[in-house]
Amino acid sequence: MHTVIVIGIGLVLLGVCLALARFMDKSLAIAALVFIPIWLLGAAINLWMGVARAGYSLGEEIPFFLIVFAVPAVIAALIWWKLS
Repeated sequence: MHTVIVIGIGLVLLGVCLALARFMDKSLAIAALVFIPIWLLGAAINLWMGVARAGYSLGEEIPFFLIVFAVPAVIAALIWWKLS
């Protein structure tokens, strides 16, 4: 359930990036690209918290990190591709 929540947070963050770009009259495609490194940092923080605070091993957390990062990042990449 935690994984779904974190993916949802990533999608909300993507929406915020796109809304800010629209509000500032900037390119939505660029906003989608800017989101990806921001989300990489967010997913890495989630990985670190799983290892350091929740007590999971790095090997246990890596697959979840990849899923948590990939789902919103792929959606952002598709938005970039469609809009550029």
